[in-house]
Amino acid sequence: MNQTQLSSLLTPILQQVGLELEEISVIPAGKRRLLRVTVDGDGPRGRGPSLDEIADATRAVSTALDSSVLVGNSPYTLEVTSRGINRPLSAPRHWRRNRGRLVAVTLVDGSSVTGRVVDSDDDAVELDIDGIARRLPYPDVAKALVQIEFNRPDAEEV
Repeated sequence: MNQTQLSSLLTPILQQVGLELEEISVIPAGKRRLLRVTVDGDGPRGRGPSLDEIADATRAVSTALDSSVLVGNSPYTLEVTSRGINRPLSAPRHWRRNRGRLVAVTLVDGSSVTGRVVDSDDDAVELDIDGIARRLPYPDVAKALVQIEFNRPDAEEV
């Protein structure tokens, strides 16, 4: 399976269901292959795709692959999944979709900060770090991960 050709096939199909293609991976699994399609999107609350959107995408991708010669005759298992919170924030849209969440950021100078995403635009993110606003240009960010918070009191407000 050629990932570039798969990407060309699946990108417009996912756009029709309101999602973006984030990544395609093909993993050998015995005599089969696992074709994992990772998607992203705003979803109904601007925080990522809903389960219904993932289900719609799975049906659309499956139909497209069934009618394509790209997968050949070899058996495969299709998995359509969202980015999840364990993937690094690497594009402005990722920051926007994680507004209000706590993130751990490693900067290119080797230092690190943890703060809540207050706002973001195409150039930088604004974090609330212990009550102090700090704007971080994306080129200054080496890696950023959403932190899992259990029992956050104001989670429903975000």
